[in-house]
Amino acid sequence: MNNAQLLGELASLPLAHCAGRPQAGAYPERLKPILSLAAHEEAMTEIAQWPGYAPTPLVSLAGIARAAGLGAIHYKHEAGRFGLGSFKALGGAYAVLRLLKKEILSRTGQVASSRDLLDGKFRDVVADITVTCATDGNHGRSVAWGAQVFGCKCVIYIHSTVSEGRRAAIARYGAEVVRTAGNYDDAVRAADAAAREHGRFVVSDTSYPGYTDVPRDVMQGYSVMVEEALRQWPEAAPPTHVFIQGGVGGLAAAVCAQLWERLGDQRGRFVVVEPDKAACLFESAAAGTPVAVHGELDTLMAGLACGEVSLIAWDVLAAGAADFLTVPDAAAVACMRLLADAPFGDQPLAAGESAVAGLAGLLMAAVRPQMAAALGLGPDSRVLLIGSEGATDPELYAQLVGRSAEAVEGGMG
Repeated sequence: MNNAQLLGELASLPLAHCAGRPQAGAYPERLKPILSLAAHEEAMTEIAQWPGYAPTPLVSLAGIARAAGLGAIHYKHEAGRFGLGSFKALGGAYAVLRLLKKEILSRTGQVASSRDLLDGKFRDVVADITVTCATDGNHGRSVAWGAQVFGCKCVIYIHSTVSEGRRAAIARYGAEVVRTAGNYDDAVRAADAAAREHGRFVVSDTSYPGYTDVPRDVMQGYSVMVEEALRQWPEAAPPTHVFIQGGVGGLAAAVCAQLWERLGDQRGRFVVVEPDKAACLFESAAAGTPVAVHGELDTLMAGLACGEVSLIAWDVLAAGAADFLTVPDAAAVACMRLLADAPFGDQPLAAGESAVAGLAGLLMAAVRPQMAAALGLGPDSRVLLIGSEGATDPELYAQLVGRSAEAVEGGMG
């Protein structure tokens, strides 16, 4: 397939668009109890102390940008985050830390830090605590890793279609992994019920009525990645657009809030992209209120296979997102291959299927003149993408791309 055919393939795939209702001006005070720069600074201080912390790269996709008629595309490549393969390492583990600190304070009256827990100062207290969650893979891996690092027990619930590779990756960090029937949202309910029965602490990345504190900490952990991207941003002016994958909305809300509070009216047009088989944010935008989508949610983009919106994430996105798009699985596969093959001269990248939803939405819109005009895309556009995961399911990645992630990024073709 030549370059023109590749972009033509994306132009032929179905793309759905729903306009949001973004607010202008400064980041609203009413949203600061959810996500804020003040809470970000605390997250940054803690996470910077963790073993192995280093900023992930912001990679220029100048060749793809030229081919799509755009000024610049920069891709925050999260494959190397703490050796866990995704941005989720920041959120779940940070929420585990926050929960443990709260329990230590309640049980001992002492204020603990990351360093205290890493040094085993409260080992006896922490060893009596069990954290749990449901996951499509990456969040559970982060929670399990955080539990291992900070010394507590962990039980992770996965649903019927989560791959064996992702199950094994979670178990590698010492967690007990329980597979349930049904979809992701069914696993969320199973984890919650078992937690009440056994006295476990739920560390979920989605919020629901009566459960908001922990998901807020998860999202605040993600803000570290956004701040890194802003510090790495090489252009003279800030992004004009951000295309970001959906899921329950936690990642999108964290990126939106951090950019909005940092940049105000200069934060750029914020576009949320979801699989067409699991588009709870798109449907919520269309309805003007949180809406659940039902069924098997059997998208290839496993990390985005979510049918119910995180309520506090929706509060941010309802105010901050300009557009909502849905893309088919075929677009994700095309973009995985595009990043791996690098036909336009960019650095080859191994990106997982959920990492490329933002890129898919961007390119599918850019090659449609009417849609590009509607979203304000053109030769002066400077686009930020969050490459949220590497090849977190190596077997599936090799099947879809035709070679391993190591072959792609090792330059072995």
